[in-house]
Amino acid sequence: MSNEAQAQAAPATEAEGWAPNLLVFCCNWCSYAGADLAGVSRLQMPTNFRVIRTMCSARVDPEFVLRAFAKGADGVLVLGCHPADCHYIGGNYRTRRRIALLRVLLEQYGFNPDRLKLEWVSASEGMKFQQTIKEFDRVVREMGPNPINEE
Repeated sequence: MSNEAQAQAAPATEAEGWAPNLLVFCCNWCSYAGADLAGVSRLQMPTNFRVIRTMCSARVDPEFVLRAFAKGADGVLVLGCHPADCHYIGGNYRTRRRIALLRVLLEQYGFNPDRLKLEWVSASEGMKFQQTIKEFDRVVREMGPNPINEE
């Protein structure tokens, strides 16, 4: 399945009502492996997120994030290697700057910048992946649906 098809896949819904549609960009080397560890460890977490695997968190173009919100994502999470552990030397430093600028841009457009989050998750941190997803899901639930979806 292509990245575009993954991003457009229908979100999982819960029997009791609305569940946020979360999009998670994971770097191939660390956070994707952390997600895999969380899965094979059978850690309990919400199922209303879609993972898009990228080679590096720096490969997440700001346009991808803006397009995700425009197409109805309620929250976007970018996960990468810890600083100084990036397989592409400084990719996560560029990501940190991009996400900071994107949060300012989102606020200027009237979006709550907390709908976009950056976190560092290594391959051995399956529990951290689980906790990050659970916490981000909780925060987005409190904010409610994407304002674009309500229009």
